[in-house]
Amino acid sequence: MKNLVAMTNKSLAFFTICLLAFLVLCVSWQVISRYVLGAPSTETDELARYLFMWVAMIGAAYTTGQHRHLAIDLLMLKLTGAKKSIVGLIIQAVIISFSSIVLLYGGSLLVSSTLENGQITPVLGWKMGYIYLCLPISGILMIFYAFVDVISILQHFSGQPPVVSESH
Repeated sequence: MKNLVAMTNKSLAFFTICLLAFLVLCVSWQVISRYVLGAPSTETDELARYLFMWVAMIGAAYTTGQHRHLAIDLLMLKLTGAKKSIVGLIIQAVIISFSSIVLLYGGSLLVSSTLENGQITPVLGWKMGYIYLCLPISGILMIFYAFVDVISILQHFSGQPPVVSESH
């Protein structure tokens, strides 16, 4: 399990960094083409929007796995022992529920409906369903990380060494 989590972390970090680097290049070219060349590039404008979606969603999944997502942890800092484990399990159940319903199920419906309708991007001519794939993919990744955390919490609660370290 540790190897799978480590491989997922490295892959997501690399993928997100590559997307972000490409996004920066697109935006830089957009600025240069608009203000230096006087002919704005519509392709990079549209591409930057879609790259931003992917960076945000895949980055959100990655930060969830790293426990660096936005969280209000005042209650968790005050709790210890079994109470802390129970609240941790409740939090992971909420993450799994949200990711399953909104990202995985809702995202999959959005992907399939836009592919069925043949909706394409205005400038690039790409199928919008492929753009929206970032939703179910991030949902799967968040569910994976949440299940890893559930296993770790249960093992810690039962006195066994955790499957992965707290910081992954």
